[in-house]
Amino acid sequence: MADVEYVTEEPAHNAPVTLEDYNAQWPRWYEREEAKIRGALGERVVLVEHCGSTSVPGLAAKPLIDILLVVPDSRDEDAYVPALVGAGYYLRLREPGWYEHRLVKGTTPNVNMHVFSPGCVEVERMLAFRDRLRARPEERAEYERVKRELAVRTWARVQDYADAKSQVVEGIIARALG
Repeated sequence: MADVEYVTEEPAHNAPVTLEDYNAQWPRWYEREEAKIRGALGERVVLVEHCGSTSVPGLAAKPLIDILLVVPDSRDEDAYVPALVGAGYYLRLREPGWYEHRLVKGTTPNVNMHVFSPGCVEVERMLAFRDRLRARPEERAEYERVKRELAVRTWARVQDYADAKSQVVEGIIARALG
């Protein structure tokens, strides 16, 4: 695994993961967050997209809005992090060994903002996964089945739950990009 530097620690999860049936409000939550991000960053936004399970109509999800943000250089935190902090977010972690990924968090609603630079292959993968689930009900159902089976287990960290889904996620991405 790539080096991860936690900027802000969070307590251990040590519980099952709570999934909710699809909520038609999730896209509106995203739209409000997108407006905040664009207002804070202006032209520094290369791309901002709703991604993750809450971006897929009909899919059960943790009530967490995943946002994909592309900025000119994710390593140049001074160019975007202070503005996002001013808009109510905080820097959670940086992963220099994994596409210079930064995770920025929001709390109301719960937000995971994944920050990358232009040309990063993970941007294409995340959007391909989302679009495949939107377009293929059978794959959306398969993914939801796996999520529900895993969610009832006790997880030390929510990331462990996410990692446990990786086989089905990678299969869907491979078919989307194939």
